[in-house]
Amino acid sequence: MQEAGKPPETNSGLSAAVAAERLKQDGYNELPNPEKRGIWRILSEVLRQPMFALLLVGGVVYLLLGDRIEALLLLLFASFSVMITIVQESRSERVLEALRNLASPRALVIRDGKRLQIAGRDVVREDLIVIAEGDRVAADAMLLSSQDLLLDESLLTGESNPVRKVAQDAAAQNGDKAAVPGPGGEDLPYVFAGTLVVRGTGQALVHATGIRSEMGKIGHALQSIETEQPHLQKQISGFVRNFAIIGAVAGGLAVLLYGLLRGSWLEAMLSGIALGMSLLPEEFPLVMAVFMAMGAWRISRARVLTRRASAIESLGATTVLCTDKTGTLTENRMTLVSILGVESRWDQGGQGAIADKTREVLDAALLACPREATDPMDLAVHALAKAQAGSDESGFGQRTLLRAYGLRPDLLAVVNVMSADAEGKDDATAYAKGALEAIAELCKLSPEQMAGINTQMDALARDGIRVLGVARTGSLGVVQEDKLPESPRELKFEYVGLIGFADPVRATVPAAVAECRAAGIRVVMITGDYPATASAIGKQAGIESTEVLSGDDIEALSDADLATRVKTANIFARIRPNQKLRIVESLKANGEVVAMTGDGVNDAPAIKAAHIGIAMGGRGTDVAREASAIVLLDDDFGSIVKTIRLGRRIYDNLRKAIEYIVAVHIPIAGLALLPLALGLPMMLTPIHIAFLEMVIDPACSVVLEAEGEEDDVMKRPPRDPASPLLMPNRIVWAALQGLIVLAILAGILISAAQADMPEDDMRSLVFASLVLMNMGLILINRSFKASLIRAFLRPNRSLWILLGGVGAVLGTALAWPPAQTLFNFGQLHWSDLAISAAAGFVSLLVLEGVKSQWFRISGNKDAALA
Repeated sequence: MQEAGKPPETNSGLSAAVAAERLKQDGYNELPNPEKRGIWRILSEVLRQPMFALLLVGGVVYLLLGDRIEALLLLLFASFSVMITIVQESRSERVLEALRNLASPRALVIRDGKRLQIAGRDVVREDLIVIAEGDRVAADAMLLSSQDLLLDESLLTGESNPVRKVAQDAAAQNGDKAAVPGPGGEDLPYVFAGTLVVRGTGQALVHATGIRSEMGKIGHALQSIETEQPHLQKQISGFVRNFAIIGAVAGGLAVLLYGLLRGSWLEAMLSGIALGMSLLPEEFPLVMAVFMAMGAWRISRARVLTRRASAIESLGATTVLCTDKTGTLTENRMTLVSILGVESRWDQGGQGAIADKTREVLDAALLACPREATDPMDLAVHALAKAQAGSDESGFGQRTLLRAYGLRPDLLAVVNVMSADAEGKDDATAYAKGALEAIAELCKLSPEQMAGINTQMDALARDGIRVLGVARTGSLGVVQEDKLPESPRELKFEYVGLIGFADPVRATVPAAVAECRAAGIRVVMITGDYPATASAIGKQAGIESTEVLSGDDIEALSDADLATRVKTANIFARIRPNQKLRIVESLKANGEVVAMTGDGVNDAPAIKAAHIGIAMGGRGTDVAREASAIVLLDDDFGSIVKTIRLGRRIYDNLRKAIEYIVAVHIPIAGLALLPLALGLPMMLTPIHIAFLEMVIDPACSVVLEAEGEEDDVMKRPPRDPASPLLMPNRIVWAALQGLIVLAILAGILISAAQADMPEDDMRSLVFASLVLMNMGLILINRSFKASLIRAFLRPNRSLWILLGGVGAVLGTALAWPPAQTLFNFGQLHWSDLAISAAAGFVSLLVLEGVKSQWFRISGNKDAALA
């Protein structure tokens, strides 16, 4: 077993056992998160809420009146309220903590000789990490090998210019680590946590993690998931403010009227407190916190990470979904299926062994790949070369890589300059592969030569095959890296041939695209592929398009003309990363709500500019992930559609919860005011309202949050992003529900008063009726349009647990003498109980009838919450 403290072998990395021990010793590779809310912080926030203050004041008033039992009961309810809030908020915090862990930057490490993708927080000292273009370095490390490596260290230095990094000489790899210079140095072997790889690849040995890294020393914290939704938060704050003002004014007037008319100022204060509690919608902030946290968690179960909760609001409004092709619409399972030389050809399935002339194309393509491939197309080349008579070994042999020219926006090709011997002292040759246009530029092909090659490419592309060109130079002689030109354009290349890759469309994609179309969401494919290939894949995926717009077409268009063309074009081919931003901006200029996928460094501006930025979690770079609001953990287009579906469901359920809160507070407030207006004793005291809050809180934050999606959730047009959380029609419907319940309760109260029912008996009758009708409000608000029978059949375990618990507690309060005394309840006879049950049933039928007519009359737009 490898000893702790001993540097790993360069090719094998740490063993899993040593890595686990190192993690235990040093802790996670992360910095303390100051935003984490513990139990005590949540408790202090709850204790400062107005509802808790009202409960405490009510308890004090009861003590002054000499009602110690009522005071203790009210304080007990206050404690229960605090406990419920703490449990729900803590659950939300645990969910957010899990999501933060998912959002942690990731690292590719070598352990036990195998490459593993792990969370950045799990990287340990002396881990061997692999970095590539677009990655964020996970820890401070020393380079053991590098190829054309440039890093952006502006996070640590403030300097925007990237710096070149070189590998440490083998003889100096065991040097004094205390002498590691700070960030910003040119041509040094040290890379630092938090910096971005702008270009190139490398392997590095970690020497500092967590707070011991340079980023830790200057106190930079990892980016965390936002827990608030600005647009919704603004609306919710407005609701709470308006209700609080109304409650304070109404409560003050109730105290004055009660005290002046009846002369009991302590009872007047109880009446005012009861009215204030009935009007204070303290559930709103709780609902927001729970829905956003649980919504992000539900979306994560679909293998999608929500990095910004504001995306949940925007998902239901998405009108255009821009997606790339490879790995998102397709399986990202590249297979090299065709090789075309100048005078030869090989196709998979047609013949077994590759002829010598065709093998020259394969060998040149292999030598243009990294020796250790990670890109799917590079892996496909390696796999075929290895399968064909060991050409993998004969291809690389003892060659030495002298210089690698990476992919650049102005030249979509990669070039490797290889020496024929291990010492790098023999003749060198350059090998290139990439987009045919780039290869044609390097080889300076004539129009006549290109005509024949284009004919070959078109034939392959029409079958959905992705095609790359391959080229090589003659002998460059003995050269050194610093003597090579800065651009491969200065080398003399000759055309070798074409290689074609097949990447099948994911089986779930056509159905997902059709589902988007039914939901009024337009799917746009943006790819770097050849137009014919893009068109073929688009047809297989079900993306309808009358034209294919190329990158060259976009360059020739003004912004105004492009905004016109993007209205009809759904497939964009040969698109360079910087052109994606123009496409997004043009779609936005047309009033579209745009969701944009991407995986590369250069995709980040377009991802950030979109209303919803979506990064690839599997093959995407850390730069793209950090610019995004959503990360697809499995890079599957179907996951995007699932996310939109879940986003619409979450927003629907949030509206249901808000409507229920508005509806249920109306009869409670009415019963606090009505006895005062009719000269009757108080029916609802702070104790009764506190009990009702024990029902309302879990109903709106747990039961309605867990409701399933509406049947038409993906059959309605996207929601207008400017629409308020509750549209006027919905506010009227919520108020109408509350008024219907209040009218029935008023009828019961007046009838009982006219029958000279004793005060305590009357209170029992009214309270039981209110609780049963509250259950009806929960059932009615489970669905916007589904019938009551269908609502009963919809599965929701939390609902039945809540209703069963409320029924048991209500029965205890009405029948158990000690509880009757605490609640000031009288004896409820079977006839009275029948009246309450009938009132609950009648209210449910009336609400159901009004609901069906309401949505029929109000029309499809408001009913469907479009």
